[in-house]
Amino acid sequence: MTDHRRFPPTGPATPPARQGKRPSLIERAGGNDSWRGMVAPQPSPPSAPAPAAPDQAVALVPTEPFGAPTFDPANLPASTLRKDLPVAASLEGKVTPQEFRGTFHIIDRNHLRDQGMIEPEGSVTGLLEEFRIIKRQLLRTAARARVSDHGVRADRIMVCSALPGEGKTFCSVNLALSMAAEKDTEVLLVDADFAKPSVLSTLGLPAGPGLLDALADPRLAVEDCIMGTDIPGLFVLPAGNASGNDTEMLASARTVQVLDRLTANTRGRIVIFDSSPVLAASPASSLAMHVGQAVVVVRADMTSEAALRDAIGLLSGCEDIKLLLNAAHFSPSGRRFGTYYGYKE
Repeated sequence: MTDHRRFPPTGPATPPARQGKRPSLIERAGGNDSWRGMVAPQPSPPSAPAPAAPDQAVALVPTEPFGAPTFDPANLPASTLRKDLPVAASLEGKVTPQEFRGTFHIIDRNHLRDQGMIEPEGSVTGLLEEFRIIKRQLLRTAARARVSDHGVRADRIMVCSALPGEGKTFCSVNLALSMAAEKDTEVLLVDADFAKPSVLSTLGLPAGPGLLDALADPRLAVEDCIMGTDIPGLFVLPAGNASGNDTEMLASARTVQVLDRLTANTRGRIVIFDSSPVLAASPASSLAMHVGQAVVVVRADMTSEAALRDAIGLLSGCEDIKLLLNAAHFSPSGRRFGTYYGYKE
């Protein structure tokens, strides 16, 4: 994402020693350099992404797909299923779609504006236009995956970063706000950064039970933990009470059951996970096995190539990994989204 100067950067400022020097490797990703070399080439290259607009200041770069295990709820042990909830609807392992029935909250638009977030029902800005480009690529990939063998994971997207301070929560929340504006899409934003959750504070929502509580207690239905908002199509699932075995719970059969209740047999529902930094906490690598796409936020002039390579390697459980360049101060093609609508910085 472009640094629109409307919100304070979350990472350290550019060191004086780097001022006046050539752009970093991360920033040159917006030019001719390619990140595909970080993963082994596959026999059949993926279809090329839609070309970006000439004035677009976004870098959403898909990497080659990785292999991932297939989860089948039908193979779960009977002891993991609640008998009082409609989990298994048939012998084929299909799950009954669930309606969200948690509490309802009003999102303070001024609070979003003060943080430099997309303002629902607001005017068109450069930031809004950039996330429109990003979400279109992600939604198109999810639509293609629905008709393949990806199953319920097709509608799950994880947003993470290699290290803290690269803007992953900023991108997660704005992506959810942008997708919620779609006419036929319902978005569930999950705070999956269990060590340092920040989605609720970003949206101005109160604390409450969340994903970890539903994973730890089979008697708690996950849909009861989901918060509704006055933003049409936007729902939020808190992280819940952290424990010392968050990674092990994400790798359990119970997680497969709970996540399937959120996405199975639904149409137009996208689940976005704001995950922990990959190299700072281990839950991200476990969560990668449950999603169809992973978006790695890369902060311009901050994320090193070595850190990015390590992060991508730990996310090998996800078949589709993309890179999102954040806080870029330049565009090789002079992209300036939003000015066409009268927006000025």
